[in-house]
Amino acid sequence: MGRIKAVFFHFMGTCLDWHRGIVKALPEAIKETDRSDFALEWRQAYFDSNAARLAAGEPHEDIDITLFKTLNAQLAKHPAYSELFDVGTKQQCIAAWHSMPAWPDVPPALEQVQAAGYELFVFANGTTRLQLDLCRSSGLRFNMLFSSQLLGVYKPAPESYIKTLELVGVKPEESVMVAAHAYDVRGAKDCGMKTVYVHRWTDDIREDTEVVRGENDEFLEDMSGLADVLERL
Repeated sequence: MGRIKAVFFHFMGTCLDWHRGIVKALPEAIKETDRSDFALEWRQAYFDSNAARLAAGEPHEDIDITLFKTLNAQLAKHPAYSELFDVGTKQQCIAAWHSMPAWPDVPPALEQVQAAGYELFVFANGTTRLQLDLCRSSGLRFNMLFSSQLLGVYKPAPESYIKTLELVGVKPEESVMVAAHAYDVRGAKDCGMKTVYVHRWTDDIREDTEVVRGENDEFLEDMSGLADVLERL
């Protein structure tokens, strides 16, 4: 078995606390607990939209367009909120997805992983512009950013993982996928990659955590022990 050389990270949710940024951007006239629920629903609607496009064989769509469509769909389900979302407010909410803080455990974990000699990559659905903006806002650094826009296909399509591994020049057994999304690590495992699942309360709200725990090489509650995990793998 080859030594682990490359570590691929899902970005928003796994590395970034998207929920805090979005709740802050939503109209303050909505009470905070309801803003939290709305943000979680909106995020899930985005995932559902991507999955539907992938199942239908449709090409990548700019994430800002998808977010705008799903925001309008969410407002249709919550008509009491509609009057609070004028065009400017909607644009503000979309822009908030481009400026997210890192989870507190992530910066030191990435520093330790980099110091151990691994190459680190963002590998996530979305656009390259989004990933550049998020690296700037979070202060996180990686060797390279791979987006579904750049690859031309959404995860968890197998060709997404295969193409990324080919571009980096590593074998599946020499790589690890780190993600807070079960669909992502399942896709990676199907392609022969090692998988580390990071449990975030903001994501995988429909998944059975205990099932996911047993599906992966490692299951973490945060990234603080990631460097040690990679050494074991």
